[in-house]
Amino acid sequence: MQGWQLARTIKLLGISSVKCIATQAQADGVTGRVNVVIDAQREEFYIAGYELTADGVRETEPLRIVSGAEIRQRADAGEVLMGPEVSKWFPSGKTIFPRAAMLGRMALTRSHFIPGEKLEPIYLRETKFVKAPPPRIIS
Repeated sequence: MQGWQLARTIKLLGISSVKCIATQAQADGVTGRVNVVIDAQREEFYIAGYELTADGVRETEPLRIVSGAEIRQRADAGEVLMGPEVSKWFPSGKTIFPRAAMLGRMALTRSHFIPGEKLEPIYLRETKFVKAPPPRIIS
């Protein structure tokens, strides 16, 4: 996107895929408290809570990383889990993907455009690199 902005002087804005999933669920007729759950690898999950009503979508819990055990506790407590591939790990979960049309509708309601060099991804996990050991010499 940054390259397109430099070449074509288009406007950019960031939209959370998690919020897009919640908004898609609301458009599909889902209402009430829901948890958007996305695989974060390492047996962990991204989760954010939302309240979905006929009038809109309101975040109730900010996006964070939790263990699979915490998601299982929420599922066992009867909380609504949704997201791409959520039913792969939690059979009671509802599979919902963000659709491009929904992303476009969300973008139409926004006006806080930013320069491409200021557009940043959301990082919730500290980056850790492990230096590779020196190569083995086989005689």
